[in-house]
Amino acid sequence: MSTIPRDPATTESPGAVSESVDDTGRLDGASRGRIFAVLAVIVLFTEVAPMQYTIVAAALQKIAPTFPGVGANINWAIIVFGLIGAAASPLIGKMSDVWGKKRMFLVCGVLFMLGCLLDAVTSNWALFLIGRGLQATAIATAVIAYGLIRDLLPRKYVPLGLGITATGLGLSAIAGPLLGGFLVDNYSWRAIFWCLAGFTLLMLPLVWFVVPESKLRVPERIDILGAVLLSAGAGLTLIYLDKGHDWGWSRPTTLAWLVAGLALLALFVVIETRVSRPIMDMRLLFHPRVALVLAGALFASFLIGVQSYALGYMTQTPDQATVTAGVQQATLAQIQQQTGHPMPPEAVQVLLDPGYSYGNGYTLLEFAVRIALLQAVLAMLCGALAGVLARKIGARIPLIAALALFVGAGVCYAVLPHTWVVFLWVSAAFGIGFGFYYAAMPILMVEAVPQEQQGISLGMLGVMQSMGVAIGLAIVTAFLHASPMRALVTVAGQPAPPNPIPGIFGDRGYELGFWVAAGASALALLIALVMRHGRTPATGGTAY
Repeated sequence: MSTIPRDPATTESPGAVSESVDDTGRLDGASRGRIFAVLAVIVLFTEVAPMQYTIVAAALQKIAPTFPGVGANINWAIIVFGLIGAAASPLIGKMSDVWGKKRMFLVCGVLFMLGCLLDAVTSNWALFLIGRGLQATAIATAVIAYGLIRDLLPRKYVPLGLGITATGLGLSAIAGPLLGGFLVDNYSWRAIFWCLAGFTLLMLPLVWFVVPESKLRVPERIDILGAVLLSAGAGLTLIYLDKGHDWGWSRPTTLAWLVAGLALLALFVVIETRVSRPIMDMRLLFHPRVALVLAGALFASFLIGVQSYALGYMTQTPDQATVTAGVQQATLAQIQQQTGHPMPPEAVQVLLDPGYSYGNGYTLLEFAVRIALLQAVLAMLCGALAGVLARKIGARIPLIAALALFVGAGVCYAVLPHTWVVFLWVSAAFGIGFGFYYAAMPILMVEAVPQEQQGISLGMLGVMQSMGVAIGLAIVTAFLHASPMRALVTVAGQPAPPNPIPGIFGDRGYELGFWVAAGASALALLIALVMRHGRTPATGGTAY
């Protein structure tokens, strides 16, 4: 059984695994080229999950006609992926500690590829969701990758490796939006899954031959009951956060999902404190080094969820003049159809209530090139930079910088004009913070836990980040639906009943979402400021 984090000077517990004794297969004598080849293959393999998320989310409108009876539930193609991935990550992380990290890395890749092949050929909605569930196991590759890097890379390269792994080599962040836009605009949506399956098929032998297996094993059986309680509790809670608005937040049938999820998580904590071989040591989970990192991840992820949703939606919405003209033309056409006589355009006046100031009418590819690309490049570069800084000054300072940028970006999104130029530069600042944040968090977690608990601990980090994103999305969705857009039409001086315009919302809905996300980032910043963990240079996993 593992011990709680401790200072290096503390005498080691007899039950803890000592890396000075146990050989993990670290590449201490390998050339720099060999080391970075291993790192590159690991990172490229982990990028398949975020890359598919970007591409599949963009393709939902083209996927929907294949499943005509699904309607608005088409978004379950995204929800299922996130739910199963978040719920399964802690369990898969624990499996990698027990059975081998490279082995589980490859298992996740094979399951992802099978899911892609299933979705590429099926026209059955249930089978499509099963395919998405298989693909969701790829989310756990990031958790496993952090463990592989801690076990395999020489200590001095571990912070840099974690930073690069967190933000990637650009395949998902840069190529993902461009490839997604190209495939969505020019081919059948099935080409997406063939492409993803082909990429995975290419990467599997590279992982097999290039990446060595970690020799570290935790000699214990997996706590099945704890794994089920944790996965089910996290999954039910995330379902409530994802679907609460559609089902009604306060309806008893909706609240039942939240109550059941929280009850299972509470039961998980109670049971794990009493079993001899818990899936995660509760003393470790509630130790400040771990608990503060998890709390910071929860609050910081609010803005990640709001920004990723709102920015694409706002820029791809047509501007107000275009929507107004469209309503006017539709009204004129309806009048002519009903009366058989045309009416002059000036006889129809349209006012949007409450009106909005955003909207560029971009395609996905235009959004990727004009705004998302710069953010992605800066995030990728700053992830590596944060790894270097963590090695010199600790990961806490990059985290503080990231969260300060998050607060500033959230405020700027809320108060500055909603033009594409403002979005470009604010998202660039957010990209810098994003790179620092996603690099600093796993470094802090690796420094906080014993090596035999790294898989489950990093899995818990993924769960908290997923919950933060889901809460952020739920908040902005609630604000948007409280600020609906209506067309007030006057025909020859006579007002017509207000006409709701679906999919378009007032500025205030987005602005309130950004304000709440900025406030949550400020809470995360306060946590980072009081955090005692991460104030010394990162050691690559020997600081616990």
